[in-house]
Amino acid sequence: MLHRKIYQLCEAKSDVWIYLRDQGRWLERAKILDIEGDVVTLRYETEDEEEVCSWEEMVRLESIGAVTQRLSSVPKINVASADILVSEDCPESEQIHPRPDAEK
Repeated sequence: MLHRKIYQLCEAKSDVWIYLRDQGRWLERAKILDIEGDVVTLRYETEDEEEVCSWEEMVRLESIGAVTQRLSSVPKINVASADILVSEDCPESEQIHPRPDAEK
């Protein structure tokens, strides 16, 4: 099942976060380039103080512990909850309402 999901993410060409169990680390905003047998080819970038490095890495499918994908994001800078747009078509249970204690 993981193999099928990784194949779908590869076809979608979207950014994913991958946890490598054997190395105990997360690869952030990686692209899944290819799957051949049980080997997955990934591309990602790292930044340090002086440079940005682009990496291409091949990992075994069995070493992948988790794969996550960002669905959406909302900037936190100067955004009041009243400024977030809520669709009128959205079900009441899924709408975002200001918290009563937020206005204090």
